[in-house]
Amino acid sequence: MKTRYSFGGDEHIFVEVDEEMSMEAFFRSLSMTNAVRESKIRGVTEICPANASYQIKFDPDLISPDDMLAELKRLESSAEQADSVLKTRIIEIPVLYNDPWTHETLMRFRERHQDPNSTDLEYAARINNFTSVDDFIAAHSGAPWFVSMVGFVAGLPFMYQLADRQHQIEVPKYLSPRTDTPKLTVGYGGCFACIYSVRGAGGYQMFGITPMPIYDPNQEISYLRDFMVFFKPGDIVKFKPVDRDAYDAAVEEVEANRYAPLMRDVTFSLDDFEKDIDGYNKKLEEALHAN
Repeated sequence: MKTRYSFGGDEHIFVEVDEEMSMEAFFRSLSMTNAVRESKIRGVTEICPANASYQIKFDPDLISPDDMLAELKRLESSAEQADSVLKTRIIEIPVLYNDPWTHETLMRFRERHQDPNSTDLEYAARINNFTSVDDFIAAHSGAPWFVSMVGFVAGLPFMYQLADRQHQIEVPKYLSPRTDTPKLTVGYGGCFACIYSVRGAGGYQMFGITPMPIYDPNQEISYLRDFMVFFKPGDIVKFKPVDRDAYDAAVEEVEANRYAPLMRDVTFSLDDFEKDIDGYNKKLEEALHAN
């Protein structure tokens, strides 16, 4: 697909890199937004990367929409040639799957679900041809996830699984959205996982909950004092299934402000990943748990 540019009034340009999400589309979008940031184009006020697109907000009194468009097109060719290598971090996120809080919530909204007679996990396992919920959880937590964008509500990450297409999980959203979702729910819609940063409405399937806060507007949590939002595009996430005792212990650590996420700096190469997906994912996990 050729890059598609659209004006949003006289102060936004929306750029669609591809019609479907892929790692290649994400890297092109990331390269473009990095190029815009590094070019320090006069008048740019906000850069918003997304899954396979991005949006630029600018001051039309400082740069005209046509001139802004010309600048973006000038940067496009060089950004497409950028190396598909990213210095980032891999983070372990503990998850209590099939927890009592999301279970209670999903039971209140079964009339909005495709299969009112099953739970979200049971439905997701069945339509993805897993023989059991445990097998589905193993697949969900087995391969790492790439944070492709953060937003919709403050701090919410959209995550794309680092797996070959035939093994990627796909689950539709609820037929109509819920009016309630517990804070820190691990959800799923389409090909994206997410973590609900705050309690509120939502339409993603609910699989579990994490004890690890990812958004703190007061910046009181130790690892969120520098910035209230934990995730950023390009982060790699590895879900770790935990039992109720481990979940409760982590909650106690959070409440005492002693919780420290397990994370390591890594360099991600899209070319090396695509040559050997399973082998590369194993190396990422080894880097996460390296001493």
